[in-house]
Amino acid sequence: MNKKRLFLIISSLILLIGGIILFNFYTKIYALNTSKKAIIFIPSDSNFDSVLNEVSPLLKNKNSFEWVAEKKNYPNVIKAGRYVIKEGMSNNDLVNMLRSGNQTPIKLSFNNQETIEKLAGRISQQIEPDSTTILKALKDEQFLKDNNFNKETVLGMYIPNSYEFYWNTSAEEFRKKMLKAYHSFWTPSRKALAKKQHLTVNQVITLASIVQKETATTTERPRVAGLYLNRLNNKWPLQADPTIIFVLKQRLGQEVIIKRVLLKDLKIDSKYNTYKNTGLPPGPISMPDISSINAVLNPEKHEYFYMCADIEDMGKHAFSKNLSQHNRNATKYQQWLNKQGVNR
Repeated sequence: MNKKRLFLIISSLILLIGGIILFNFYTKIYALNTSKKAIIFIPSDSNFDSVLNEVSPLLKNKNSFEWVAEKKNYPNVIKAGRYVIKEGMSNNDLVNMLRSGNQTPIKLSFNNQETIEKLAGRISQQIEPDSTTILKALKDEQFLKDNNFNKETVLGMYIPNSYEFYWNTSAEEFRKKMLKAYHSFWTPSRKALAKKQHLTVNQVITLASIVQKETATTTERPRVAGLYLNRLNNKWPLQADPTIIFVLKQRLGQEVIIKRVLLKDLKIDSKYNTYKNTGLPPGPISMPDISSINAVLNPEKHEYFYMCADIEDMGKHAFSKNLSQHNRNATKYQQWLNKQGVNR
């Protein structure tokens, strides 16, 4: 064999081996390696082993993923988050997404939470921090003081809606974004409407919470709001049963179901008892939704001062302008409750 032929053979072998090596590298880096679509969660305290546990069930070749991850230094720069894994991703795409923290945000939502504790529980179901951590942040006294809230008004800072968040948002970041959303909601035009009703923003939310609890019928809320404003403007006590139920739940437990307010309940000594006290209670009795807030800002104008549950149109109220008509409505309702066996 002459030297020229030997050189060609050796060169060909080198090229073949090099090609195989390059193809192997290319396959490890760029070949499709995820077998299905999935969502994975990487907690803030994760290490590379825990990430492997999450992604391994989705990989066709675990070893190639580890190799690419090591080459890109991913084990040392793990970023927490919620990641959407697409079917047919290469190791290069997958590692780049995880290493850069390019997570997919969630739509966080909440509505009509009765207490700040229940709000914390609801939020903890959607982002990484637990309810205890979230509650501590929401009730932080310095934060409340700095932003003109207190333990009685804090629930009003949270406007029920859907918001975009990253899953690994901290409790403090959640609180900060909600404060920003609160200020965005209370536009100059909304504040002007509140002033028109001779109410502060906190008073609007407090009254809206009573309207919210008084009727589940959205279309009725402006009329209910108008009635309570008639009472406020004429220095009458609100005499709102939902405030009595609020006090009873504070004493008996939030999970207690109260279907009927008794005469003895109206004598309870509490600043939330709107039968004994005039004006609004010191804070909301629940979290009102936007329809209830709008009802207070845009109440129906009328001369009603009394209302009672309407037994002929369940879920709504019978409204009246004078006490005699109200007493007739109330008697029918009380008789209906007795017939149904509703004692509490």
